[in-house]
Amino acid sequence: MSEQNPKRRPRRELWLLLLVTIAPIVASYLAYYVWRPATFKNYGELVAPTSLSGVAAAQRESGPPFDAEGLKGRWVLVMVDTGDCAAPCREKLLQMRQLRLMQGKDQDRVARAWLLDDDAAPAADVLKDYDGTVVVPAKGSPLLGKLSADSAPRDHLFLVDPLGNLMMRFPKDADPIRIKKDLTHLLKVSRIG
Repeated sequence: MSEQNPKRRPRRELWLLLLVTIAPIVASYLAYYVWRPATFKNYGELVAPTSLSGVAAAQRESGPPFDAEGLKGRWVLVMVDTGDCAAPCREKLLQMRQLRLMQGKDQDRVARAWLLDDDAAPAADVLKDYDGTVVVPAKGSPLLGKLSADSAPRDHLFLVDPLGNLMMRFPKDADPIRIKKDLTHLLKVSRIG
């Protein structure tokens, strides 16, 4: 009969305990630095967070006063277009309205803003059809310069977080179902807004 050395057993248990303790840390570093995913779950393109604070003050100097208080603490879908809202513009307004409504009980956490990049005033019927969309005269405003885009800002929808940071850009002719999934996910995991 062979007996195990009584001194070896505690040493083996100590090594096993050390291995179990360190394994998750090593695995997390490997997952983050070595095995990065080729694709990501989000549809919208994450942009470097750009603070849009101070824009309301700058807007007061260049045009009519803009009350940003109603947008604070809410996720804001933003579009840029002319006041002479043609079919593509109306399509984006409809898309933003529907995206907000699709959030169900969380729809009050989402606001919509339309930045006018010219001096044209929107028609009364457009304002009535898309009631609840905050219209911001932004021609010459620093706000337009803060909206990063690989093409014209009119081609995209943007998402601003409840802290006032631009954080996501959706592509031209974006799929509303995929935008909805991004927005729903953000509302689910966010403790703000």
